[in-house]
Amino acid sequence: MNRTWLNPWALGTVIVGGALLSPIIAVFAAATGDGSGLWGHLFDTVLPRYIGNTLLLMLGVGFITLIYGISSAWVIVRYNFPGRKVIEWCLLLPFAVPPYIAAYAYTDFFEYSGPLQGMLREVFQWENARSYWFPEIRSLPGAMLVMGSVLYPYVYVMSRVAFTLTPASLFEAGMLTQRNVFSRIGLPLARPAIISGLALVLMETISDFGTVEYFSIETLTLGIFNVWLGMNSLPTAAQIASLSFVFVVLLLTIEIISRSRRKFADTTRSNPPLKRVKLNRNSTYLCWFICLVPIFLGFIIPAGILIDFAVDSFYLTTLGDIGSAAKNSLFISGASSIVVIVVASLLGFVTFYQKNSLLKKWIILASTGYAFPGTILAIGVVTIGGALDNGISSVLHESLGVSHHGWFTGGVGMVIFACVVRFQAIGYGAITSGLERLPVNMLDASRVLGKSFSSSLYKIIFPLSRLSIISGALLVFVDTMKELPMALLLRPFNYETLATFVYQYAKDELIEEAAFPALIIIITSIIPVIIINYSLNRVSRNSYDIQG
Repeated sequence: MNRTWLNPWALGTVIVGGALLSPIIAVFAAATGDGSGLWGHLFDTVLPRYIGNTLLLMLGVGFITLIYGISSAWVIVRYNFPGRKVIEWCLLLPFAVPPYIAAYAYTDFFEYSGPLQGMLREVFQWENARSYWFPEIRSLPGAMLVMGSVLYPYVYVMSRVAFTLTPASLFEAGMLTQRNVFSRIGLPLARPAIISGLALVLMETISDFGTVEYFSIETLTLGIFNVWLGMNSLPTAAQIASLSFVFVVLLLTIEIISRSRRKFADTTRSNPPLKRVKLNRNSTYLCWFICLVPIFLGFIIPAGILIDFAVDSFYLTTLGDIGSAAKNSLFISGASSIVVIVVASLLGFVTFYQKNSLLKKWIILASTGYAFPGTILAIGVVTIGGALDNGISSVLHESLGVSHHGWFTGGVGMVIFACVVRFQAIGYGAITSGLERLPVNMLDASRVLGKSFSSSLYKIIFPLSRLSIISGALLVFVDTMKELPMALLLRPFNYETLATFVYQYAKDELIEEAAFPALIIIITSIIPVIIINYSLNRVSRNSYDIQG
C-alpha cells in the first residue's frame, strides 16, 4: 500500500476524521457569536452555582464509585468464596441502568408519598412529615448516590483487570516484608487504571442531563439546555459548553497522564497471578456484603421498582406509542451502530496498516467525541447543520430559484450524526483492539501473494476481526438506546425514542407509565454486560492458565 498522504485511503481517512471533528470545532465557532450580553448576566447570577454544583456532583459521584468499584474488584480477584462467579457477573449489571432511569425509580420509591415512607408512617404511627426526618432523595447527595450506584462498573472493570494482571511475585514480596498487600501493593500498582476508570465516570457525570434535570440540580449541562431552549441563545449556550470543555480537557489530561505512567505487568510463567484465598464463613459474609450493596443499590432496587410499576400499571401502558418509540430507537441505534462500525473499520484498518504517526494522531483526535457531553455535541451538530442548510439554500435560490427547507436541521439524520460523532471512540477502540491481536505481517503476506489492499482487508483482516466488530457494534447500539440529551435536543418534532418517551412521562411524574419502556432499555442494555464479563473472564482465564 502506498503510505503517502496522496493515496485515496489516507485522503478518505483525513476527510472522515475532519467530519467527525467538525461539530466540536463548530461549538467554539458558535461561542464567538453575539449573546446579547447574556453571558455577563449569567456570570453574575447562576454561572457560579452551575460550576459549584458540577464540581460537588463530580466529587461525590467519584468518591462513591471509587469505594464500590475498588472494594468489589479486590474481593472478586483476591478471594474465593461461594457465589463468587455469579457475583462477579452481577457487579456489572448496574452498567445496564441509565442514571436518569435509576433516578426516576428511586424518587418514586423514597419520596414522601412513596411506599417506603408510607410503610414507616404506618409502622411507627407517624402522622405527617413533621413527625420524623427522612433524607430528601431529590437533592445533590441523592444524585450522588444514584449516579454513583450505576456508574461504579467503570472503576470496577478497570480495577479488576489491573488486579488480575499484577504478578504474584510482587504481592509475595510485600507479604515477606509484612506489608498490607492491598494498600501497599495492589492499590498503588492499579492506580493508573483506577484513575482511567474514574475519568470515564466523571465524564459521564458532566454529560448527565436526565438525573440533574429531574432532581433540579443546576449544573453546567442543565445550564446549556436551559440557555439554549429556555432563553433561545445558542451563542451563550456554546460559551457555557466551551467552559464545560475545560473540565473535559482536565479529565482527559489526567487520564492520559495515568496511561503514560502505567507499567504493564510481566505475565510470563515466572510471574503468574496471585492465587485466590479461600475464606471462612465470617469473611465470606463480609465479602458478600461488600459486593451485594452496590448490586442492590445500582440494579436490584431500580429494576425491582420498575418491574413492580410495570406489572401494576400495565393496563395504562400505551403499547402503540411505546411500539412507535421502540421502532424509532431501533432505527436510530441500528443506523448509528452500522455507520460507526463502518467508519471505525475504515479509520482503524487504514491507520493500523498505513504506519503514519500523524494520521494516527489525527484519527485519535477525531474519535474523542465520547469525552464530550451530549449537549455540547448537539450544539456543534446544529451549528454545522445550519451552516450547510444556509449554504445550500443560498446556492439553490440564486442559481435555480428553488426554496430549501432545511434538509440537515429538520430530520432524524442529525441525531444519527451526533451519535456517530459521540460513540465513534467505542467502535474505533473495538476495531483497534482486535487488530492488535492479529499477526503484524498478515496484510503484507497477502499483498506479496498479489492481492490488493482492499481485497486483503475484505477477505482476510475483516473476517478475522469480526468478533471485535460485532462487539463494538453492540456496545454502540446499546449506548445509543440509552442516549437522552442528544435525542431530546435534535429529534424532529413529535419524534419519540424510548429514552425521550421515558423522560416525558417521568417529567410529568407519571413513573408508572414510564416503567415498561424503561425496562426495555435496561433489558437491551444487558447485552454489553454479557460481552464485558466474557472479555474479563478471558483476561482472568488467560492469566491463570499461565500457572499451568
